[in-house]
Amino acid sequence: MEGNSLVLETKRISKHFGAVEALKDVDLKCYTHSIHVIVGENGAGKSTLIKIIAGVIQPNAGSIFYNNKSVRFFSPIDALNSSIVSVFQELSIIPDLTVAENICIVSKRKHFTSTKQQRIRAEEIFARMKCEDIDPRELCSNLSLSSLQLVEIAKALNMRPRILILDEATSALTGANSEKIFLLLKDLREEGVSMLYITHHLREIEIIADTCSVFRNGGRVDTFKQGDKNQAEIVKMMIGRPLSKMFPEKRKEKLFENEAVLQVEHLEWYERLRDISLTVNKGEIVGIGGLAGQGQVDLLYSLFGVLKNVKGNMHLMGEKISMRSPSAIIKNRKSIVMIPEDRKREGLFLTMSILKNISIAALGHISKGMLVERHKELEKVNKMVNALRIRIGSVNDTIESLSGGNQQKVVLAKWLMLDAKCILLMDPTRGIDVGTKQEIYVLLRNLADNGTSILFYSSDYDELIGLCDRVLIMYKGEIVRILIGDEITDQNILTASLNLKPKSVDIGVAESI
Repeated sequence: MEGNSLVLETKRISKHFGAVEALKDVDLKCYTHSIHVIVGENGAGKSTLIKIIAGVIQPNAGSIFYNNKSVRFFSPIDALNSSIVSVFQELSIIPDLTVAENICIVSKRKHFTSTKQQRIRAEEIFARMKCEDIDPRELCSNLSLSSLQLVEIAKALNMRPRILILDEATSALTGANSEKIFLLLKDLREEGVSMLYITHHLREIEIIADTCSVFRNGGRVDTFKQGDKNQAEIVKMMIGRPLSKMFPEKRKEKLFENEAVLQVEHLEWYERLRDISLTVNKGEIVGIGGLAGQGQVDLLYSLFGVLKNVKGNMHLMGEKISMRSPSAIIKNRKSIVMIPEDRKREGLFLTMSILKNISIAALGHISKGMLVERHKELEKVNKMVNALRIRIGSVNDTIESLSGGNQQKVVLAKWLMLDAKCILLMDPTRGIDVGTKQEIYVLLRNLADNGTSILFYSSDYDELIGLCDRVLIMYKGEIVRILIGDEITDQNILTASLNLKPKSVDIGVAESI
């Protein structure tokens, strides 16, 4: 790459986990003053490669060259000592420490020994990130997932990287915070930092990439300069075929009468949720939209019994349901289930097998007395694995052996085992590749066509438009507008999200926000 220096190179890197070949003969080059974006389906080998570069795992074959010298990083500390810093999908935040303590934890003994010094350093980094609204004194356990992601990036900046590796760095961020990170990365590029950036958002290639590499089935398919390939060409390289229409067709004719499955009346929770009433009918996908932090997540948590002191009523198929706890809701024969926002912390048991993760919520359905019927458990789990096309080696492998997209499918499978009448979804495709997204969209539409009711929160306007029959827009804890059918457009969603009157925002303004 003209004008830039080669700082890191991998040659014929290979890695296998048992019989699964995760990487095969991968060559990759990183240059100074450059952002190298890596895309590919879940399980394509992207995360495996960066974990090898970061010293987290060891390759079975191949070489790494750093500053033209052959190196081997046997641990993340080895990589850090060479100024290679990684921000992984799995956050490494310690919840019981403050923001400042988390940011300075690696360099704490050397440079930031006092609480005041840690706070000052955190404030400096957040000022650079333009994220001054995060209080360095706050406990991380009190932060949202989006804020925790920003703390993770701030922690990486504190280590003053020469090579910065980011794995789905914006998947948990709001649109505004994503833009701040893009500006930060461009500044780092000007300073000479080399970056490897894994993403599933193809538009980010156009925004920040200098170079893009596409991975598929453990190999690097191609590397090209930004602008040399369009999105359709990139997707075809990623999945090995042209991508058909992203969203399945919505049925124009009604398959079911307006039979209310979920009814919520006058729901309130302190100042966060205000007099919310809604209905989800049989076979309907109802979206929840609005700017981040307007009560969407609180609403779904309250319906699943996670929040305490919630006021209001909820009926499922005409029967009043207690919202006192998730277990009370799951035990109800007319079940309602929830797919959480953060699959790692809230949806999975990471040290347990795929089999146990899928069957754990349905133990009451596959047990006699206190004993689990193992043959029935295995039969039902295999049925789910096949139905959702979860790519696994064995159901007895740990959940950590799966890619992010397949982990998300396991979370879906776990709750589908209950044959729920209503499913609550929180941003279910966050951090998932385009091919797996399409599979999940088809699955959700098929569930709806078979009578399941779905209440679906997404921060992605395209998902609300492409999937939902109705969209409820929330603002400051209230539902301020309901969009139906052809009313579900970018402009209408944005206008309602800002709590403006219809037609008061034109396309030019909308694109600049």
